[in-house]
Amino acid sequence: MTDSPERIRKRPRSPDLQVYRPTLSMTMSIFHRITGATLYFGAALFVWWLAATAVSPSAYVLQQRFMSSVPGLIFLFGFTWAILHHALGGMRHIIWDMGWAHSYPWREYLSLATILGSLSGTVVLWVIGYLM
Repeated sequence: MTDSPERIRKRPRSPDLQVYRPTLSMTMSIFHRITGATLYFGAALFVWWLAATAVSPSAYVLQQRFMSSVPGLIFLFGFTWAILHHALGGMRHIIWDMGWAHSYPWREYLSLATILGSLSGTVVLWVIGYLM
């Protein structure tokens, strides 16, 4: 059954991102999706590393040169952050699935813990990796 144009215009609009005021939890949800996609594409670089190791020493050297360059290191640092952020975001969702921390302040505390934990964890891992 087709509705007339007048009837369609009178229907209430479904709320979208432009209607809501952005919150920390909303932003964290978007970042969780972005880091998930980043991990998907970053896995291709891991496969490239494995393939370069198996193909030839010259392919491995080429791959190592890229990864030790400034863009490669920036990518690896961001990839490390994405892994930790996505993992901590997953733990946050598990806590919510258990029925905990749904109230206002705890929801924000978990979001802040995810941000601070992923950033500090990335820095700690890179410092440890550099010192080794």
